Amino acid sequence: MIFRHTPSWPHVSRFRILGFAATLLFGAVYSIRAQDTPLLSGGAGFLTQTTAGNTTYIPTVAPVLEFPITDRLLIESKANLLESAFPRPGRGYDTSHYVALAYLQGDFQANSHATLTGGYFYTPFNTFNERLSPIWINSFTDGPLISSIGVGSSSGSILGGMIRGNAFHNASASITYDLYFSANSAKEQFSSTRLAGTRVGFYFPRTGLEGGVSFNRVLQGTHSSNTGAHLWWTPPGSRLRFRSEYAHAVHSQGYWFELGSQLAGPADSARFIARVEPVFRFQQTFRSKPDATDGLPGANTQRADFGLNYRLRNELRINTSYSRRFSTTGNANIWQSGLVYRFLFPAWRSK
Repeated sequence: MIFRHTPSWPHVSRFRILGFAATLLFGAVYSIRAQDTPLLSGGAGFLTQTTAGNTTYIPTVAPVLEFPITDRLLIESKANLLESAFPRPGRGYDTSHYVALAYLQGDFQANSHATLTGGYFYTPFNTFNERLSPIWINSFTDGPLISSIGVGSSSGSILGGMIRGNAFHNASASITYDLYFSANSAKEQFSSTRLAGTRVGFYFPRTGLEGGVSFNRVLQGTHSSNTGAHLWWTPPGSRLRFRSEYAHAVHSQGYWFELGSQLAGPADSARFIARVEPVFRFQQTFRSKPDATDGLPGANTQRADFGLNYRLRNELRINTSYSRRFSTTGNANIWQSGLVYRFLFPAWRSK
C-alpha cells in the first residue's frame, strides 16, 4: 500500500534480514577510510488509509545505509519495516507485519559514463519505483495504480546486474541509459523474476523537461513484454512541477499524471503559506484480460487524488489526501493521511 499496490504482505523473518545487514556492516567497517564515513538516512512515518469507511493504520520505518568502500565502490541498502492494523468485519482489528530489504547492492563507478551495479536493486522501469516511492519523497501516501508494471517482483526489486550512466552531456542536453538482467529467485527476501530490460532518458536543463522510455522482457514462464514512458517538467524559476508515466503490460495498461506547486518561494520560508503544498494526481487503468499477477485493478478504473501537504520543518511533513475511485466493481471514497519524518546522520563519528 505504501510503495505500490500489492495483494498482500509477505511474511519475512526480521531477524535473518537484520542479521545479514549487520554482518555486512561489521565486515566492511575494517576496510573503510576515516574520511568515507557511512551515512544512515531514511524515513519514519505513521500512515492511515480509510476506504469505504474502513481504516487501516500503518506505522513504518525505512532506514537507508550508504557505505563507501573506496572512491569508486559503494555499498547501499534500504530496509522496509512496518506493522499494519486493519479491520476485520465483525472481528475488530487484526495486524500483520512486513520486514524486508528493499535493495542491497554494490555500485562501482567504472568511468564518467558507466557505473556497474550488482546485487538486489530497484528495477529501473519508468521513474516512480526508483525516485518517488520513499515515503519522505512521495507527495501521496501510496503509489500510482500502475507502479507494479515492469518491476519484476512485489518489492519492486530484482536480483542481477546492471550497467548505467550518462551517454552524452553538454550544457543543453543529456542522455542517460540503463541496461540490466535479473535471475529468477523464489527467496522471500530476494524475490526476483528472470528478465532483461533497458531504459533511455533525456533531460534539457534550460527548459526543465525530462522524459524517457522503458522496456523489459520476462524470460520465464509465459514470456511477455512491458513497456513504459515518462515525462516530467519543472520550469526553471517556477514552483510548478509536472510528472507523468504510462505503462503497458500483457493484459493491462494505464497512466498517471501529477501536478504540484509550493504556494510561496524560499524568500517566504518563515510564512505559513510557504509550508503548504497542494498536489493533484489523476490516474486511469485499463484491463484487457483477467490477470492476478500484474497488481492492477481487476476492472477499468479511474481515480482522482487531491492532496494538501504541510511541512512543519524541513525534515517533518504532514500528508493528507482525498481520492475518489470510479470502477465497475464499485465506486469508493479514499481518505489518507501521514506524518513523515526524514532523518540523516553519520553512522559513526569520523576522524
